[in-house]
Amino acid sequence: MSPPPLFRPITLRGITAKNRILISPMCQYSAIDGLVNDWHLVHLGKFAQGGAGIVMVEATAVTANGRITHGDVGLWHDGQVRPLERIAAFLRDNGAVPAIQLAHAGRKASMQRPWYGNAALTEDDFTRGDRPWGIVAPSPIPMDEGWLMPQELTADDLDSLLDHWKAATLRAADAGFEMLEVHCAHGYLLHSFLSPLSNRRGDGYGGDRAGRMRFPLEVIETVRAAWPETLPLAVRVSSVDGVEGGLELADTVAFAREAKARGADIIDCSSGGLLGSATAARIPRGYGFQVPFAETIRTEAEIPTIAVGLILHPDQAEKIVEQGQADLIAIGREALFDPNWALHAQLELTEGDEVFADWPKQYGWWLERREPGLRKLEGWKLPFRRA
Repeated sequence: MSPPPLFRPITLRGITAKNRILISPMCQYSAIDGLVNDWHLVHLGKFAQGGAGIVMVEATAVTANGRITHGDVGLWHDGQVRPLERIAAFLRDNGAVPAIQLAHAGRKASMQRPWYGNAALTEDDFTRGDRPWGIVAPSPIPMDEGWLMPQELTADDLDSLLDHWKAATLRAADAGFEMLEVHCAHGYLLHSFLSPLSNRRGDGYGGDRAGRMRFPLEVIETVRAAWPETLPLAVRVSSVDGVEGGLELADTVAFAREAKARGADIIDCSSGGLLGSATAARIPRGYGFQVPFAETIRTEAEIPTIAVGLILHPDQAEKIVEQGQADLIAIGREALFDPNWALHAQLELTEGDEVFADWPKQYGWWLERREPGLRKLEGWKLPFRRA
C-alpha cells in the first residue's frame, strides 16, 4: 500500500528524509555561553523518537553579539561543536535528518528571554546577570522605542560577518548536521537588510530591492560554498512584513529566485517579525495562514518550499502536500504539545494492522502487545486512529 503523501520520502540533494514533517527551529533560551546541554538533547531527541523526518536545531548564532538572548545556542567558536555533535548523532541514530539554523539577531539582539518579558533588557535582567551588549544592523534604527540603538555596519564589518558565517557553516558540517538553514526572517539581521523599513543605507547594500538583497545573498553564497555540495541548504524568509511600506510577497518571490540561483534548495515560508516578537506577523491568523505564501513562492520562484504556521492537524498537513502547496510541513509549537505528532499523524492517515511498526522498538514492542487486550474493553478505540 502506498504511503499517504505526508509520509512519502523526500530527497534534497544527497539526503532523503523518511517523511515530509520537519520540526521547526524553536529557541529554548537555555544555553550557557552558547553551549547546548542535556535540555537541548532531550528536547530535540523527543521529536526524532516521535517520528519526524527532519529535526532542526534552534537559531544558532554565528557571533556572540548575534544572539537574541544570553541563553541562545552558538557556533562562533570550536568549543561549541562537540556538544552539538552529540545531538546530531542522536537525531540521525533515531531516524531523523539532523538540521540546524544559523542566524544573527541584528537589532533584535541583546533582549530578554521570553518568560522575563520578551522585550528590551531592564534592570531586573541586569540583576539576574543578563547585561546588554553592543548590537549592529544595516541602519541605526532601533527595533522600537526603548530598545538599544544599533551601530550601522560598515563594509569591513560585512566582510567580517561573511567570515563568521563561513566558519559557523564549517563547524555545523563538522558537528554532523545534514541540512542547514540560513535565517532571513523575523526581523533579525538578514531580514532587516531585506526590508525597506529597516534598511535605509545609501551604499550598494541598500536602496532598491537589488541593493537590499545584496548582503543576504552574499551570505547564502558564502554558506553554500562552505557547506558540502551533497547536503541541502534552506533559507527561512518572512514572506511579507505585514506593515505598510514593508516587504511584499513579490519581493520575497524575487529573493527566492536569487537564492535558488546561488544554491538554495528550499525556502521556509514564514512571515512578519520585523517589529515586535519573532512571530508578530501583522496579518490575519488562522489555520495554515502562511500556506498561501509557500504555494506562491513554490510556483513563481520554481523552488521547493516549507509551509509553517498553525498547521495543527494531520488531515490539514496531508492536504497541503497532496495539493502541491508545499513540499515539507514544519511543525513547531504543536510538537511541544505532542512530541509524537508525526507518529500520531501516521496512525490517523494510514490503514493496516501494524500500527506500531515505525515506533521506536523500545515502545512499539510493548504497545503492539498491549493493544489486543485493550480492544476487548467496551468503548475503546486506538487513539488518533480514524473510526
